[in-house]
Amino acid sequence: MDRETDSNAASPASAKGRRIGNELRAYWEALLAGRPMPARADIDPRGIDRALEFAFILERVAPGMGRFRLAGQHICDLMGMEVRGMPLTSLFAPEGRKQIADLTEAVFARPAIAEAQLASEAGIGKPGLAGHLVMLPLTDDFGAVTRVLGCFVAEPLRNTGEAEDIHDAGRAPRRFTVTGARIKPLEMPPLREPQPAGRSPRASQAFAKPAPMPATSGFAEGQTPYTPRPKTRAEHLAEMTPDERRAMFRVVRQEG
Repeated sequence: MDRETDSNAASPASAKGRRIGNELRAYWEALLAGRPMPARADIDPRGIDRALEFAFILERVAPGMGRFRLAGQHICDLMGMEVRGMPLTSLFAPEGRKQIADLTEAVFARPAIAEAQLASEAGIGKPGLAGHLVMLPLTDDFGAVTRVLGCFVAEPLRNTGEAEDIHDAGRAPRRFTVTGARIKPLEMPPLREPQPAGRSPRASQAFAKPAPMPATSGFAEGQTPYTPRPKTRAEHLAEMTPDERRAMFRVVRQEG
């Protein structure tokens, strides 16, 4: 996969974030195995050990909205709390939330790879921060893009613009705005052409009425016509009424 050029590549403020983002993207690409994107089940934390404190997994909950399923310690430190279950937009100032929602939706819906340069203004107990965000799409068990693997790196700056200790982000929570972004849609395989309306020959055969079975098949035997046996005299007498039986007797008179 060809990497894109970036007009902010020379910025010292984004050097740390860019390096972490490149490492995470290289790991993501190594899992492709000929697919447009890897699956969530493919992700092994041991493979991103150096980026782990900056990494996160998002779950899509609505158009343009992803919430943290997992988040590294650096992200929690920026907010001053555990961010699991919170939306990604909670890290952004109100004026930056629409942009980050559009980026998030592009990753899920196109799908695409998204990168953004971020900034957080200085304040009392808060040094100015420059941030870098990367979002990489993942599929679920059904092949739908419902997860994102990403990283969020924020670096404090001196007045000279040189990055300080990355862990010295100042008083939390910190909110960011988007200063630059880019989206790279993924090359998806072509969709299969729809089949013409109507049943296919195989489907027609599957639902066709089965042919009648022969009279003798398998363990079945041919039927023999039933002919009742003749009744005996005793059986005839048993079926007759008393009057019918008396009529059968003949009275014999003896003459003397």
